[in-house]
Amino acid sequence: MAQAAPPSSPASPPSLAEVRQRIDAIDGDLLRLVVERAALAKTVAAAKAAAGDNGKFGLRPGRETQLLRKLLAGPRNGARPGLIVRIWRELIGDSLATQGPFHLAVWGGRDPGRAVEVTRLRFGVAPSLRQVAKPDDAIAEARSLGGVGVCALTPDNAWWARLLAEPKLRVFAALPCLAAWGPLSALAVAEVEVEPTGADNTFWVTDAAQSATAVEAALSGDGVAATLLVEAGGLKLFLLSGYYQADDPRLARAPGKLSGVIRAAPAPLDV
Repeated sequence: MAQAAPPSSPASPPSLAEVRQRIDAIDGDLLRLVVERAALAKTVAAAKAAAGDNGKFGLRPGRETQLLRKLLAGPRNGARPGLIVRIWRELIGDSLATQGPFHLAVWGGRDPGRAVEVTRLRFGVAPSLRQVAKPDDAIAEARSLGGVGVCALTPDNAWWARLLAEPKLRVFAALPCLAAWGPLSALAVAEVEVEPTGADNTFWVTDAAQSATAVEAALSGDGVAATLLVEAGGLKLFLLSGYYQADDPRLARAPGKLSGVIRAAPAPLDV
């Protein structure tokens, strides 16, 4: 009778020295690729200049969102969404700053530190950033080439309603961009194209005298899911689930005499 083979022992884990050696090798590869990617920003700038687009702000929030969603949808093993988003936000922000003007103005309301934090999380450390005393100053920055204004949502200032009279300025980002980083606390505004990405939220202003609950119910009855974000100065700002055009008839039928879409932003990337 043949003797049974002894059970095989599990493979020994690599030593700490071996793991560190592997990390060092990966760091070298990462650095080489980051440098190569950063150098391509100059090539992009040259290509835009040749095409006559060097006088335009290169920020494309829809394209960035599609890229990040693709990255997050792939196999990540131990890499959390926050790590992926932080790395690529920094790469994208640095590329934009290399291609042309890119500067931020932040009005933080009652919590300026938090506003700066979520702004840096969204745009990286490459663009210059200044804190301003009034939302009007941040909106003025957004009118300039390469300018982005970030304003906090507070119950004592309806700065967002002024965008109804600023057709070129659009809300394009809700901060922070990950639900894991906290609730929505600020909006980013710039002269950029805002395109649907497949999972978006639209921002809609109204002067309706009815309660927020009544406005939400009226919109719901017309097939629009709405949530009040903030109310100030007799005006209300609602988040509408989905991407809505400014001339959507359902919004035209909604309560309020003065109302309008101030544009949209992608839903949080980790939802």
